[in-house]
Amino acid sequence: MATPTDDNRDLLTVVAYMKAAPGKEDELREALKGLVGPTSQEEGYVNYDLHESVEDPGRFFFYENWTSGEALDAHLAAPHVAALVERIPELLDGDGLTVNRLRRIA
Repeated sequence: MATPTDDNRDLLTVVAYMKAAPGKEDELREALKGLVGPTSQEEGYVNYDLHESVEDPGRFFFYENWTSGEALDAHLAAPHVAALVERIPELLDGDGLTVNRLRRIA
């Protein structure tokens, strides 16, 4: 099965992850799901896939691909993302949000 970077190794891949604060798992899950639709309409979007850990429910991961770092930066500044970022202290555990920018090398 093909992945977005099979055809374009220049894509910027992002793996972002976070863990819900205790008791906030359902609320965070729904908030994250709400980002997917608006994000799919953004300039530079390739994919924006939300995952939840099987071993650690309440730990969420986004696997994303963007055409450029500028497109990712615009996404991170978008109103729907900014609204969630404001809720990080309420919804996420003490580790907060981790965003890793990656380039495929093999």
